[in-house]
Amino acid sequence: MANILSTAQSGLLAAQAGLATTGHNIANQKTPGYSRQLVIQSAISGQYEFGGFIGKGTSVVAVRRQYSDYLGAQLQNINTAKGQIDSHFTEISRINNLLADQSSGLAPVLQDFFKSVQALSGGSSEVPSRGGMLAAAESLAGRFQSLNGQMQEMREQVNTQISTVVGTINSYAQQIAALNDAISKAQTGADNQAPNDLLDQRDYLVGELSKETQVSVIKEGLNYTVFIGNGQPMVIGSTASKLAVVPSPTDPRQLQVGYVAGSGTTVPLAENGLPGGKLGGLFEFRSKTLDSAQNALGRIALGLAATFNAQHKLGQDQNGAMGGNFFSEAIPVVHSNSFNKGVPAGTPAVLDASIADVGKLTGSDYTFARDGVGNYVITRVADNVQVYSNAAPPAAPIDGVNFTISSGTMASGDNYLVRPTINGAASFNVLVKDQALIAAAVPIVTAYDTTNAGTGAISEGTIDGNFLPAMAATPISLAFDAATGEFNDAATGPGTGFAFPVKVTVNGTSTIYAAGTPVPYSAGATITFGASLPGPPPDVGGMSIKITGVPKDGDKFTVSANPKSDSDNRNMLLLGALQTANTLVNGTTTYQGAFGQLVSQIGNKTHELEVTQSAEEKLLEQVTQSQQAVSGVNLDEEATNLIRYQQAYQASAKVMQAVQEMFDILASLGR
Repeated sequence: MANILSTAQSGLLAAQAGLATTGHNIANQKTPGYSRQLVIQSAISGQYEFGGFIGKGTSVVAVRRQYSDYLGAQLQNINTAKGQIDSHFTEISRINNLLADQSSGLAPVLQDFFKSVQALSGGSSEVPSRGGMLAAAESLAGRFQSLNGQMQEMREQVNTQISTVVGTINSYAQQIAALNDAISKAQTGADNQAPNDLLDQRDYLVGELSKETQVSVIKEGLNYTVFIGNGQPMVIGSTASKLAVVPSPTDPRQLQVGYVAGSGTTVPLAENGLPGGKLGGLFEFRSKTLDSAQNALGRIALGLAATFNAQHKLGQDQNGAMGGNFFSEAIPVVHSNSFNKGVPAGTPAVLDASIADVGKLTGSDYTFARDGVGNYVITRVADNVQVYSNAAPPAAPIDGVNFTISSGTMASGDNYLVRPTINGAASFNVLVKDQALIAAAVPIVTAYDTTNAGTGAISEGTIDGNFLPAMAATPISLAFDAATGEFNDAATGPGTGFAFPVKVTVNGTSTIYAAGTPVPYSAGATITFGASLPGPPPDVGGMSIKITGVPKDGDKFTVSANPKSDSDNRNMLLLGALQTANTLVNGTTTYQGAFGQLVSQIGNKTHELEVTQSAEEKLLEQVTQSQQAVSGVNLDEEATNLIRYQQAYQASAKVMQAVQEMFDILASLGR
């Protein structure tokens, strides 16, 4: 009888455990990270009686959570990938909206500026046209600075977000370490049974950590060792490591993540060593999108300033002086690594950089380093291509940039970050404030003698960067000698040539005639004269004209200084032509085209991330459904379990009642 009572009692207790577990499941149906728990029962071995083995009831072996390590790892990996994409997409969408906006983008003000240039080319003496050009130039400069300023704000916000994410990672690591300790103690005090709720809490925190950065877990029994990124240990047992934000050694304005060592020192970690999650997305956005966009905008500003300035300086203002720089041009930014030593140690070398050719600028940053064998190595950051490696520093420009060690000696391992265009838009300003200083005219004029008998005609004339006002101070008169088919200086007579060398270019082939040598005439040839240029091969630069037609003997053509700057708009026409000239990206695109490429690149990348984000959301949904099918609480199923356990409880109670009645009958027999 005692065995029957014990058997019924075991069933009653098992049903009670089932009811309690089911109630626990129902109560935590909405708890994040909770895994459904299941009571595991086992029959108690029977005892041989009455010709057979009579069972002794049941025992509760364990209460296990329904959790799949495989699905849990899958969910973590998807959260990591999706966290990176979400973070990058959120940030790049802001740049996409900024650049593509027709009202706040660069395209409208760029068009308005060149419209003002075209308007002035129609009447350079008109004060309103000059004022309108300066106003349009200021608007253009303001837009460059505004766009760059908003990108700089994004850079600062990325710094803030990196700090926030690092704080979150540290918090999760500490909580996971504390749970490791609590799980270990709970297991020891519960006959090695798993504390399910603590395990759920830890797995949930690991899942949340995987949204911030890439996570990998090594299990040792019920203990977790957690690594982040490409293998940085973050949690070992009950000990949590710590990350910190530190200024980049190559750019103090830019924050990066460092690992706090046991000694308390912080060791900077490479950005590519912390991929995935929100942190990886922020790094990827900053290095591959924000840097690229800000550099590309700076390249357009630099290209516009440099090419416009070059042509403006070839013009003549209303005061009769040569034009100056119209826009300011930014210089490259060079960041020395704070760990550079130099030779001797403690005296880092000074690296300077300058723009040699804006048309060849790539819009990338560069690292300038000295490797272990003593070579100077320049690497283009955008595509990680090594563009220079030699035992001596480069003597020629690389991608349109001069690299010069102005003082000191680099030690092996020393490195610098060179950013040729990063400040191009921020430093874009209008330097000309006085309308009279707009160089609308060309400083030379040409004419033909009214007594000429032939059909020869002379072009308006152009100048190049080698022109000096003194070249045209004394008029140059070309007289044609029909007998020889040559031009001579009209002041000195036939066969005397000119007092300076002259270059004649016919169908792309140039011939230079020394001073005192007559110049053969070829209809339509470009005749350049003024000054010899240094360096082989010998060249001539300054002023150029073209003479066409058939001149007669003694016909004269004159080049002289321009006395009427007010009524001349030839340089404005040349400045206006820059709008459609292929001046950037190795002469393949215009200012507008370069900006269009930037907008297109950002737009395409935004769309790519949007599509990928949508795919990751679908994948996350599918894996979550699979995971919930294993671990999630189904209220209908739990309701069924409640009835089942309730009936089992009632049945066991009935058995106990029957045993009681049997005892009562036996007791009554003795009375």
